[in-house]
Amino acid sequence: MPVAATQIEVLDLRHFSARQLRPLLEGEAHVWEQRLRWDYRSSTELLLQYLDSRILPGFVALDRGKICGYAFCVYEGHKAVVGDAYAVAADPDHALQITQILLHRLIELLDHSPNIERVESQLLLYDSGSIDEGFLHAGFTRHARLFMECNLSRGALNAATAARGRTLPPGIELLPWSANYYQAAAELIHASYAGHIDAEINDQYCSLHGSLRFLHNIVRFPGCGVFDAAQSWLLVEHSTGHLAGMLLCSRVAPEVAHITQLCVAPHGRGQGLGRVLLDHAMAQLLLAGFSAITLTVTEANRQAVELYASSGFRTRYRFDAMVLDRSVS
Repeated sequence: MPVAATQIEVLDLRHFSARQLRPLLEGEAHVWEQRLRWDYRSSTELLLQYLDSRILPGFVALDRGKICGYAFCVYEGHKAVVGDAYAVAADPDHALQITQILLHRLIELLDHSPNIERVESQLLLYDSGSIDEGFLHAGFTRHARLFMECNLSRGALNAATAARGRTLPPGIELLPWSANYYQAAAELIHASYAGHIDAEINDQYCSLHGSLRFLHNIVRFPGCGVFDAAQSWLLVEHSTGHLAGMLLCSRVAPEVAHITQLCVAPHGRGQGLGRVLLDHAMAQLLLAGFSAITLTVTEANRQAVELYASSGFRTRYRFDAMVLDRSVS
């Protein structure tokens, strides 16, 4: 490790107040805006509230006494999630070295945490392979994911939609999001990801309880933007009242939306339902004044990647989902 990196001091995150860390977090929010077109300020303010409670496990890096980075995790029963890691330095390579030092200490902490059987991490700000050394050395499995973006254009969207000429099968109705379908939505998520690669990355998909928690986090908290009920859609089966598909959107900037969930029930696949949901959502976002839409998708999920690419999405960059699961070893 370069000499510059060995001069970094690493201390417990709980020794620091929100006031001390605010400049660093506000700088990170600016990076989110520049790199992902996300207004991250609401997430920053929520995190600052948690920091002042002095309960988040994590670390702060100091360079000659000045705060230059932080990392933290969240415990969820027998699982831990790496919440964030970020560092600043005059040299970008040095900033990455500091981030890796912080992640090394965090992974070490989790390795010695009793009853932690699983650790998950998805750090969107970092290109694939840039901070993976500590994770891989600790035995994590890497899954490549894509951050994709589509600039909404009326002419291109109308042409694409007209060319497809997709219609819904009989007995299925497209409706706006309603909290009345909260339980049904969680059941759909759980059923849709059974045996899916994404269930290996996020174990919340593996149970109905976890799917309810995942949905709750999307709807109630700003981690993936502010949930936009007016731009979220359900496919409802008339005969049963069950959901055949769903697309959920959040607002991540005044004119930028983010698809937080797009799924189709196993028995409804092969009917173009995902395409119908995506076409409709993009058209409605355009009418509502949005100029762009983003999403993340696992690269190995080729069917989804091809759907998004054919709808005008382009890959901005690749990042890594890292998973350590001791329960299967």
